[in-house]
Amino acid sequence: MSQTNSKILIVDDNEDILFAARLLLKSHAGKIVTEKEPENIPNLIQSDNFDVIFLDMNFTQDMTSGQEGFYWLKKILQLDPASVVILITAYGDVEMAVKAVKEGATDFVLKPWQNEKFLATLSSALRLRESRQELQSLKSRQKQLNELYDEKFHDIIGVSHQMQSVFNTVKKVAKTNANVLITGENGTGKELVARALHRYSERAKDVFISVDMGAISQTLFESELFGHVRGAYTDAKEDRAGRFEIASGGTLFLDEIGNLSIELQSKLLTVIENRQVARVGSNKYNPIDIRLICATNMPISELVKANKFRQDLLYRINTVEINLPPLRERTEDIPLLAEHFLELNKRKYNKPELKYADDTIHKLSIYDWPGNIRELQHAVERAVILSESDVLSVSDFFFKSKTGIGDHDDINTFNLEEIEKNVIKKVLKRHKGNISKAAEELGLTRTSLYRRLEKYGL
Repeated sequence: MSQTNSKILIVDDNEDILFAARLLLKSHAGKIVTEKEPENIPNLIQSDNFDVIFLDMNFTQDMTSGQEGFYWLKKILQLDPASVVILITAYGDVEMAVKAVKEGATDFVLKPWQNEKFLATLSSALRLRESRQELQSLKSRQKQLNELYDEKFHDIIGVSHQMQSVFNTVKKVAKTNANVLITGENGTGKELVARALHRYSERAKDVFISVDMGAISQTLFESELFGHVRGAYTDAKEDRAGRFEIASGGTLFLDEIGNLSIELQSKLLTVIENRQVARVGSNKYNPIDIRLICATNMPISELVKANKFRQDLLYRINTVEINLPPLRERTEDIPLLAEHFLELNKRKYNKPELKYADDTIHKLSIYDWPGNIRELQHAVERAVILSESDVLSVSDFFFKSKTGIGDHDDINTFNLEEIEKNVIKKVLKRHKGNISKAAEELGLTRTSLYRRLEKYGL
């Protein structure tokens, strides 16, 4: 914050003090307001936004005890909890200074003051005010995001029994502080579930910090997560808090945790166990209070067996485990998701008349979607952008499989019988062996399908 743009309020019943303070600060502040009567403080604060308030501790009614100062300090903080208040008095002592700070004052100066000390105190106070405003802005944005996503689970859409199970688990776990591990393939919505856990938790008003562990290099891991002090390494130009400190009070989401090396897993485990963190280059430990949610697309139990992931760390991060099924295993949710993404993109690209052709939803529903929900979302957006009519047809979508049933592997044979056999196997697997549904999708009668099953020994 530039001092020349700052607004300062000085409250003191001594005209000489007000004159001296205004004279000193006139070239160091954008606006200076002086006030003799403390009773006018509420009106002043409600009509303007002051960056720093200098408040006398002893007014004419009470010359030495400082009780009036404490009363008005409390009043100011009730009106504006983010206020930066510096108490001034001619009768200060250490005990009174400590009490003032405990009750919310930022600093304490004695009359008569040294000009250099006064200006240094102002400079520090302005930096603190800026930090508080940034924090308040962050919390405000977080609240707005929470309200924006306040529909039931927002983008986590599904009527399948697998997703209903996920919803039930989220409801039960969200109100606790239990560490949660979310597993599932890429694109299944792991971060959406993490945000839902935060949104329905007691920490919802605080920050949600997401960290992609796969995107952080080995050398920057400690600095990014634990922070550093100035001079800790060549490019450390200033003190910087890590993600753990920033997330304190809220939720920390560590995505793709399975990518961590054993060495970094050990450092992470130490912080989680001790609930405190030391910045790189410092021996000072800062306590942290976080709700930890992790996610991975890797078979983490197999990594433990292969000694590539610490078992004790796994115990720490998965008090509760939530597994998200791939989209191919919850095909009844595809029409809902497709309609949801169409509505979003109709608004985004101003194409309100767009709708799906009758056979398009069917084709979307029988495709494997190897990229899961993320692939479906991008496919719908691409189709909306490139569409030249008000109806989205199958030709508006790109399917890796020419059959449209999720056979996204390259065809390695041109033998028609082999292709037919493979198609039948895939459709049967999709419908979990249900002959009637498989026959319907293949365009065959049940009798015809039975004959082919016998022919191919399926």
